[in-house]
Amino acid sequence: MTVSIHEARTAREMRAFIEYPLSLYRNDSFYAPQLTRDLKTHFSTKNPFFRHASARYFLAYRSGEIVGRVASIVNRLHNDYHRDRTGFFGFYESIDDPAAAGALLGSVEEDLRARGMDTVRGPMNFSTNEELGFLVEGFDEPSILMTPYNKRYYDALMAACGYGKVRDLYAFLHDVRDALPEKILRAAAIAEKRGITAHQLKKSEFPAAMRAFKDIFNSAWSDNWGFVPMTDEEIEDSVRLLQPIIKPEVMALAFHSGEPVGFIGMVPDYNVVLRQMRGRLTPITVMKALYYSRKITDLRMLLLGVKKEYRNKGVDGILFREAFKGVKSGGYKRVEFSWILEENLSTIRLAEMIGSRRWKVFRIYERRMPEAGSGEFRHSHNNPTA
Repeated sequence: MTVSIHEARTAREMRAFIEYPLSLYRNDSFYAPQLTRDLKTHFSTKNPFFRHASARYFLAYRSGEIVGRVASIVNRLHNDYHRDRTGFFGFYESIDDPAAAGALLGSVEEDLRARGMDTVRGPMNFSTNEELGFLVEGFDEPSILMTPYNKRYYDALMAACGYGKVRDLYAFLHDVRDALPEKILRAAAIAEKRGITAHQLKKSEFPAAMRAFKDIFNSAWSDNWGFVPMTDEEIEDSVRLLQPIIKPEVMALAFHSGEPVGFIGMVPDYNVVLRQMRGRLTPITVMKALYYSRKITDLRMLLLGVKKEYRNKGVDGILFREAFKGVKSGGYKRVEFSWILEENLSTIRLAEMIGSRRWKVFRIYERRMPEAGSGEFRHSHNNPTA
């Protein structure tokens, strides 16, 4: 049966876009939806991402029922930084049907090509500084906070639509032990001999530490594939989002001569709570949140960066040493390091050095779009956009 594509523009249509995964994953106990209330803000002009980007949202229908969704994204900051014409797809969800996938991605391609793009990449929700990729390995355990979880068939749908892997991202899992490996402690001692210090954060220091992290991140990651510099507005928004859930004792800032040179930040796995709330904020789900928040035993290492000129000087070691004091005192059992680019061998070795194992893989896809009139553009000829 024909799949039709409709652009979500009204508040009612955007709510349908936001809430579609709630029905798709209705019977999946591993799925941890964000709160609908928070997502409404994320998709609105209040999100500072839209000061340098734009997006359109598409819903796929068959026989009057939604069978998929996708966003078409142009990030001007990315294209200015990389000097290319890459557009992105994000927030993809659908049933297991190549026709639905083709119609959705075809609509993205048509939109991006009309906006001057020649390549489409994704999924990005919305950028490399947020949630990205499809889970392709590691379906046997639920994903940790702010990392993808999706249907197993998505990788096959991407292949069926002509999308190939452009990068894999790794997640490593560390089982907390009584002490860090000697190599980490020796690295910390080397850093101290070079005049580098570090300390666990206090909650009052978090906003200033995040502002320092922006400079560290933009220095440390500037040569990485897909990097887009974080703006001041995005950092302030991150502070707003993370402030209620942070545990400052599992964060640390490193200094040299009074200047911040490295930052590590871990966050508790609040997916444990979100899986119980199922996207709703009601008195009952609030009570569930209070109860299940006491059962969190995993952390995600969300932020890690060392300024370029301080690499290989033991800064990683001293950051780990200080932050892991809080991991132990907080009684946490596991820490996920994610995400790590597949070619980032130094960080992979660091994760392995402390006894971590690779447990999940997330994949980003890309397709070079054919020129208009080439006869190759094929997705939505039989799937009209409403």
